Amino acid sequence: MTPRDGGTGRKDVSLPLGRPLPRKALAARFPERTVVTYDPRGLGRSTRKDGRVDHTPQTQADDVHAVIEALGAGPVEMFASSGGAVTALAVVAKYPADVTTLVAHEPPLITLMLDGPAAVRARAGVREAYEKRGGGAGMAAFVAMTSWRGEFTDAYFAQPEADPAAFGMPTEDDGSRDDPLLSDRSWAVSSYRPDADAIAAVPTRVVIAVGEESEDVLTGRTAVATTELLGQQVTVFPSHHGGFMDGEFGYAGKPDEFARRLRQVLDGAA
Repeated sequence: MTPRDGGTGRKDVSLPLGRPLPRKALAARFPERTVVTYDPRGLGRSTRKDGRVDHTPQTQADDVHAVIEALGAGPVEMFASSGGAVTALAVVAKYPADVTTLVAHEPPLITLMLDGPAAVRARAGVREAYEKRGGGAGMAAFVAMTSWRGEFTDAYFAQPEADPAAFGMPTEDDGSRDDPLLSDRSWAVSSYRPDADAIAAVPTRVVIAVGEESEDVLTGRTAVATTELLGQQVTVFPSHHGGFMDGEFGYAGKPDEFARRLRQVLDGAA
């Protein structure tokens, strides 16, 4: 770890959370910082040894704290996206001395929205499709949910089941039912309610980021709902929910523009 500001001891460490592989594109664009990434417990290359399969922000927050302590790197600057952003908000509330600035990008906190009950119903529909017809069907239902614009109205629930073939996904059922995104294993993440009072009381600068292309879709709306809970306004970033990704994994964003914006925010210039 490299001290900053003439050896004052502040470390330039960012911890992108939530997407085990695509985060590399963003990390590579910060050569002036020491960037630490990790696979959350039970995800990616991380194997659980406690026999559990659920994912909770509280447990993940404890793990992030343990990583920072083990590295002797704190306090750190932290960028976190999607479910990782939810974990990061839990870190700030419980371990405020660990983080100087948090940029939480599109935390999918669905119960904070005005149509939270309908969003919970839509989430259950994804799990139902997955349980009935497998991964392709579950992912197609997930894409349909996350790309829906506006509140989840009767029109959303009246749609026919999403066709995986229309999204270029396999139609065969591979038999697995343990996907953390499509099952109920991560519902504690999207149902989490940040401790707004605790976050308001800490010295950490918390920035809630939203992609310019995410307006009115699920994670854009949850980002706005999170800022309303915290008494803030969103900070707009380039691209979409995966805006920091390059073309190697999934739907490419604008990683160069995203990194420039993130650098501005971390440096307090925006």
